[in-house]
Parts: sequence; structure tokens; C-alpha cells
Amino acid sequence: MLTVHHLNNSRSQRVLWLLEELGLPYEIVHYQRDAKTMLAPPELRRVHPLGKSPVVTTDDGLALAESGAIIETLIERFGQGRLAPPAGSAEALRYRYWLHYAEGSAMPPLLLKLVFDKIEKSKMPFFAKPIARAIAGKAKSSFVTPNITTHLDFMEGELGKSEWFAGADFSGADIQMSFPVEAAQARGGLDASRPKLMAYLARIHARPAYQKALERGGPYGLLS
Repeated sequence: MLTVHHLNNSRSQRVLWLLEELGLPYEIVHYQRDAKTMLAPPELRRVHPLGKSPVVTTDDGLALAESGAIIETLIERFGQGRLAPPAGSAEALRYRYWLHYAEGSAMPPLLLKLVFDKIEKSKMPFFAKPIARAIAGKAKSSFVTPNITTHLDFMEGELGKSEWFAGADFSGADIQMSFPVEAAQARGGLDASRPKLMAYLARIHARPAYQKALERGGPYGLLS
């Protein structure tokens, strides 16, 4: 039995979706973010030293962390040829690329935008507000937003080559890529001006396994 240590509104939603796609039995331990800091609760440190989600534990004491590593490991162990292209194929290279790109390249500018947005909205002494907002605004306009635009253009172009990120078939790469694309729609400016990315979101949200994962995982703020 696999246990998913699931934090609300987090990357662990992808792991629930993967397990539903694979048809594997699993249990969920739910954790809630701190309402003020939005950080994970300290209880997660008992599962993994970093105190972050997702973490998947097994009955034999194994603890798997990092979304990409979890997805890759579970597909290798339980996929039986599903959700990953054949080894050595051109699609396999794209598959590995997108597994790493999602967190290595796509998420950092989106995370920076979240941070600077919070700085602009945070309570602070009146004399500090103009300075903080000016710094945050300059960082977003000169660095963060242009980077997000570059990545969205890149992803839109890649989905013009095939229906899914790794090729003609849905794969674990699409599960991994779902979070940055959803985050881009929620706070990164993704809209109808990039129809291929929006159509991609519609396709993944319509998958029965995705819907089942939402039912089991609970409210998912990136979709609100």
C-alpha cells in the first residue's frame, strides 16, 4: 500500500492523479497549510526532513520525495508500459526533458511572481510601502514577467508539434507539467491568447483520473 502525504493546494495533487491513472490503491494523509504563512505544517518533517509535500511512503519504510522523482519511479515500477514512451525513442527524450523542465525552469519565475505579488500586498509600515512596492514592481516588470512570457511562448510552440508534451500519447510528463501550466493560468497571465495551452488544460481536466484525484484530494486552489 502506498501512502500519499498530501498538502492542500500543492504539487502533491499531481501524485494523486498519477495513482488514479495507474489504478493503484493508495491512502492519503492530509495536511493543511498555515493560514497566515501558507507554509506546510511542521508535522511533515516527521515524514521527510524538508517538511514538504509530496512525499509517498510505502509499507516497507521507503519515503519518496520530489514530484518528478515520484512520477518517474512509480511509472517505472507500476506502469507496465503505460504513461512513458519506449526507452531509446525520440519521445523518451522529450518525456525526460519535460519531467525536469517543469520544476527546473518553468516554476521558478512563477514562484518569484507569487513572492513579489505577496510583497506588494503585505501589511507593512506606511513609509516602507512605496519602497517595497517599487522594488517588487521593478523586479516583476524587468525580470519575472518577461521570463514567464518566454516560457509560455515556448510551451505554446511545443504543443503545436504534438497533442501532448512528450508526443502523440498522454504520459507522466503531462502530469508533471500540469502544475506549472495551472499556476500560469492562476497567476502568470496564461489566457485564451495561447489556445494550445488552454486546450491542453481542458484535456487534462476532463480526464476521469484527474477528476477522481480532485475528489479524493479535496479543494485545489489553483483551479479557483
